[in-house]
Amino acid sequence: MPAPLRSTNKRPATTQAGPKAKKVQLEKPANAEKKRSRPVTAPVPEASASDSDDDINDLDGDDDGWVDEDDGGDEPMDEDIQESTPAASTQPKDPNAARESHKAQKVLHEQRRAAKPHSSLLVEAKRVWSLARAKAIPAAERQKHIQDLMNVIRGKVKDIVFKHDASRIVQTAVKYGGQKERDEIAEELKGKYKELAQNKYSKFLVTKLIRLCPTHRTSILTEFQTQVLRLLLHREATSVLADTFELYANAYERTLLLRDFYGKETMLFSVTGGSDEEKERAKKGLRGVLEGADIERRRRVLVALKDNLGTIFNNSDKGAVTHAVVHRALWEYLSALSDVPDDAERDKLRRDMFETCQEVLAEMVHTKDGSRVVREFLALGTAKDRKQILKVLKPHVERMCFDDEAQTVLFTALDVIDDTKLASKSLIVEITTPASKLYMSPQGRRALFYLLVPRTRRHFTPAQITSLAETDEIRARTSKKEAKAREEEIRKFASEALLAWVEQGAPSIVREPGGSLVVTEVMLFADGDKTSASKSLLRAIAASYPSADASLSHPIDLPHTSRLYKTLLQGGHFSHAAKSVEHAEGWDAGAFAAEFVNIIGKDVTIGMCTLGEGNGAFVVAELLETLIRGGDKSTIEREKVKGWFGVEANKAVEDGTAKGKKVLLEKLALL
Repeated sequence: MPAPLRSTNKRPATTQAGPKAKKVQLEKPANAEKKRSRPVTAPVPEASASDSDDDINDLDGDDDGWVDEDDGGDEPMDEDIQESTPAASTQPKDPNAARESHKAQKVLHEQRRAAKPHSSLLVEAKRVWSLARAKAIPAAERQKHIQDLMNVIRGKVKDIVFKHDASRIVQTAVKYGGQKERDEIAEELKGKYKELAQNKYSKFLVTKLIRLCPTHRTSILTEFQTQVLRLLLHREATSVLADTFELYANAYERTLLLRDFYGKETMLFSVTGGSDEEKERAKKGLRGVLEGADIERRRRVLVALKDNLGTIFNNSDKGAVTHAVVHRALWEYLSALSDVPDDAERDKLRRDMFETCQEVLAEMVHTKDGSRVVREFLALGTAKDRKQILKVLKPHVERMCFDDEAQTVLFTALDVIDDTKLASKSLIVEITTPASKLYMSPQGRRALFYLLVPRTRRHFTPAQITSLAETDEIRARTSKKEAKAREEEIRKFASEALLAWVEQGAPSIVREPGGSLVVTEVMLFADGDKTSASKSLLRAIAASYPSADASLSHPIDLPHTSRLYKTLLQGGHFSHAAKSVEHAEGWDAGAFAAEFVNIIGKDVTIGMCTLGEGNGAFVVAELLETLIRGGDKSTIEREKVKGWFGVEANKAVEDGTAKGKKVLLEKLALL
């Protein structure tokens, strides 16, 4: 994860990607668990730990804190007493009646619990469990309690695990026990995993064993075979399979979950154990299944895969359409269609699948395979298809901008849609409107950058650029508009809103590292009149120097902010490859330098050069360089600045502690 945005005296990276980028990761807790990526259509979750073994099913009831799931807690009380007592009795209440009633209920409850199977075992297990799960105890003491707990439940795990209270006991043994204890429990539960995954309480145990017992993972997943589709549509089991596929399974283990999609014929001839060679072939997924198959078998497998995917999409209310395993199967299907020899048949199969899942495309964009599927539909679709996709995605555009995979769908849409007016209404407006939120995160900044400088190495990694280029070949066949013309139109549509955003929020935006990056690109590459935005940027640093508020640094003393103004004054980004500045065509550095002189004024400009230890001297040096380079156009401003730096001011620069005073003095000598 990128480090939080903060001011620093060290020189930060000017890019988000590439060899010069500075990557800082926050420390994560050692016991932090991976989480599945959430669909952009899902509401933002509230803080919850419902899947934690210590927090599953908050229980209350009898004195020891447990309520058995079969207990009849809602049974009526003594009906004769209730009927004989008026609702609004005027008789004085017996203060002991409630106490006696509670005692009677407790005795009845104990009798009923004692009559259940394994009652004595559960009582003892709960006693030891309460000791083992305590928070603040030494590790050695906890392990002693875990061993005691294992001695109590050993050989009986399969009998008690379906109870919600006993399931939590077993989960604690798995959580705090060693690998030996975990493997012992996993071995004892063999043959029951399908049933456990469908249970409201024990499904959490199955997920923990899959995560923590890798040697048993294959055998557990084998028990799901022939039932994967049914389990994906099951209310409880669906999350078990989703977590397994996305978080814990390796390439071969994922194929065990995917085989059911390929049809019964494939399942019949699959080898679940197999040699290393067979496992390597299985890792290829559908491609491995179709290797060497004749045309008829290929057709049967594809028909089965299509029908099974249709079952998932026709039951979208079950939630399986959001899972990565379904998206992988769908992407494999679309990829396999490229090998269908008949063009008409290939197009028909792709069209049929698009019509089947077009309403749920927004549920897929958060995974790698799902986003690739939607991008494929965008690239190959007709203008009508693309319009339908945008209609589905439009309500979720802002959240898609914050998701690494989902935002690639937006970028591909901007790449392939010829109707840029439609793109402006459905995408560009939805991206530029929340700019004040987007610039605070790397993902959000990329969304803004793509409107102005798509695929630049300054802000996109080579891997991201390669991924986005995967649809370029298709775009060349299906889109009528030239890529450069499309980029210019998109930039034009986005520029007005982004320039207005800079103008309105410049004082706060330039103080943030991410904000400085975005403002730089907006000012250099946006289209339109930038005068108002430029003045707003200059007013943001025109206050007295140093800052009147001692607790708040002057903006020019922030490394990222000074780099912003230096880049604008030099007219573009410095290219390390060319060892020179690449001047932006749509930016007038000379006009900005003139505005700098008129708005900032003498006192603040000299203060930047002589007071403090910030980077102001470098900025003023770049100002002088721009004025010198401007020639006759900058004569007035150059003479004005030359008058500011008389003998006294020059001596103050020489005696000052500014970092760039040497460079500044050289530029002053050239005025």
